Amino acid sequence: MTAADRLLIDRKTLELVREFVPKEDALAAMSDFFAALGDSTRLKLISALSITEMCVTDLSLSLGLNQTTVSHQLHNLRTIGAVKVRRQGKVSFYSLCDSGLLDIMLKAVNML
Repeated sequence: MTAADRLLIDRKTLELVREFVPKEDALAAMSDFFAALGDSTRLKLISALSITEMCVTDLSLSLGLNQTTVSHQLHNLRTIGAVKVRRQGKVSFYSLCDSGLLDIMLKAVNML
């Protein structure tokens, strides 16, 4: 008797599970992404950037955060592809890469 013979689900369902559960490399990337969102400072930054693009100084003053903290956390968010930067002269403006991130946050808020 094989392991598949002991399952209570049918073979078609088994195949769907095996096909659609992400592979280990994708799971690792997803884990890193959600871990990066597990910080209240980064969530504040994402919330602010969902309204408009902003520079570090504006984010710092608007959210009452240290500029060094904002810069560090923006770097973390850039690493996971959550925010992008646009330079205008000496000023860097940050914005969300994808509105899907805002959708994730709104769903999380609605689950609370």
